[in-house]
Parts: sequence; structure tokens; C-alpha cells
Amino acid sequence: MSVNIRDLARAAGVSVGTVSRALKQQPGLSADTRARIVQLAQEMGYDQGRLRRDPIRKVLCLLHPAHGDPLANPFYSEVIAGAQHFCREHQLTCTVQSLAPGKPVKRQVMQYEPDALLCLGFFEPETLAVLQSLGKPHVLSDMNAPGWPAVNTDNQQGAWLATRHLIDSGRKRIAFLSGSLAHYSIRLRERGYRQALFDAGVLADPALEALIPPGMDIADGAPLAMRELLALPNPPDAVFAYNDATAIAAMRVCREAGLRIPQDIAFVGFDDLGAAAHVTPPLTTLAVDKASLGYEAMSLLLDQETQAQRLLPVKLIVRESSAT
Repeated sequence: MSVNIRDLARAAGVSVGTVSRALKQQPGLSADTRARIVQLAQEMGYDQGRLRRDPIRKVLCLLHPAHGDPLANPFYSEVIAGAQHFCREHQLTCTVQSLAPGKPVKRQVMQYEPDALLCLGFFEPETLAVLQSLGKPHVLSDMNAPGWPAVNTDNQQGAWLATRHLIDSGRKRIAFLSGSLAHYSIRLRERGYRQALFDAGVLADPALEALIPPGMDIADGAPLAMRELLALPNPPDAVFAYNDATAIAAMRVCREAGLRIPQDIAFVGFDDLGAAAHVTPPLTTLAVDKASLGYEAMSLLLDQETQAQRLLPVKLIVRESSAT
């Protein structure tokens, strides 16, 4: 039997109006009372989707501090632009904020008094749990987590296309140059890479899966991982990098080592950042509609479909870095 708001009010020993204010994060309650009611609602399995919500007017777009300045990040700045475009069309206020490390998440969020939350990219499960407990409509973009509606790129299919392209180009030892597999999209890109090898009857060599060391950024970590691949007794003749920035950094290492691209070693990236078309040689990559990741997430947020998932297609863009 489902729990209704009156059941929750009786269990908490408060009025229905108090429960409503607590779950809507409205003023007029002590922090302890609000936290107690929110916790009780979770324990009793109360479906907050049943609670009539005020119209969404203010949206807070959040990024993990590991992504750096939101508006300077070459990937997420375009995702944010898509979200802001939607907000302008629907006369919503859109605020962008990177969470500060070491400070209470709830306090950082509630200072903006948002009606809804759009979370971009990776967040720890603990942080997502705090955000979910606020009782605000919420959605993920470029991330996935239980109980959250989300919009994502078809990462697995994109990685499959990248690896299959290299296989069809005659490459025999294809490496995967990866960031942290804690990120949802990177895990799926690894899966697509492995699936393409499996489908082609190629035995995956664990030595060809190189990881940027934890805690290191791409600028320092990608060259280190690439040098490890080149130092193998039988180094790769192709690299699928989990994103364009990693591919570009790795290509620089190969050129410095005297390797010719693509004659000696081919490269494919992911995301189709602006720099991909202008590096030497231009980088083969998977085009992602980054603005749509933000726009569609905002659309899903307003729909308030609590379990909805949307998957956006990708397209392989072949350039000179993998030409046969």
C-alpha cells in the first residue's frame, strides 16, 4: 500500500502543511524538523512525485569541481549553453555553479534557492544522495545513477564505432587510453571498445588498456600513460582515446618519439571538440551533440519523468589521424 502525505504527517507528529513545506524546501521550518521529515519520507518510501510542486522558475546547473571552471571547460561549456538556450526559450533563470570541495553540499545549493537541479558529469554517490534528499526536481546529463532521470550520449556505440573503424583500417594492436572508470561515460566507452574487439574475434590484451593515473589531469597524465604504451615490448599501432584532449596529448608524445601519424600509429578520440579539427594531423573522433545534452536534460527536468532515460546518437568523423 502506498504512503500518502497524511500517513507521513501522522508518523512525524506534524501537520500536513508542515510535511508539504519540508518536502518542497519552503521556509518556515527549523533545519532539524525539515531533515527529520525528509529522512522519514525516504524511510517510509513516500513518492515525492505525488506532491504537487510549484512551477519551476529557477534552475541550478551543478558541476563537480574536478571539471574545473564550468564555462571554460570545452565540453561542458557547450552542454551548459544548450541548457541556457532552453531556459531562455521557456523564461527560466539558469545559474551555473561548480561545487566547492570540502564545503557542505546542501548549504552551497540552497543559497541559490533553486526550484530544480541539473547535474552535469561525474558526481560521487554520496553527493548525489545529498542532492536527491533536497526534494527538488533533478536530472543528470552525461552521468547515470539509480533513481535519477538522465540524458546521455550513446557512449558504448560510439566506442564500438571508433574501435571497429581502426580494426577495419587494418590495425592489429589497438590500445584504449582511459580516464577514471568511476565516470559512467568512460565505463561505457571501455565496454564498447571491448565489444568491438570481441565482435571482430580479436583477443583483448590487458597491457593495451592504459589509465591516466588517479589524481592527475589530462595534460600530465595522458603523456605518462602514452609513454607506458610505447614502452611495451610490442607497442600499439592504434589508440582509441576516451576523449579528444587525451588523444591530442598522446599524439604529441608520439610525434616527439619520432612516430608518424597515422602511418606508424593511428588515433581516434571522442567528443569532437573544436581543437580536434585543427591539430596536426586532424583527429578522427566521435561527434557528440553537446548542446543537446543540456537542452534535452532541461526538457526532461520540466517533464519531471522521474525514471526517464534519453540516449543521444553519435557520429564517427574520419580525419587524417586514422586515414589508411
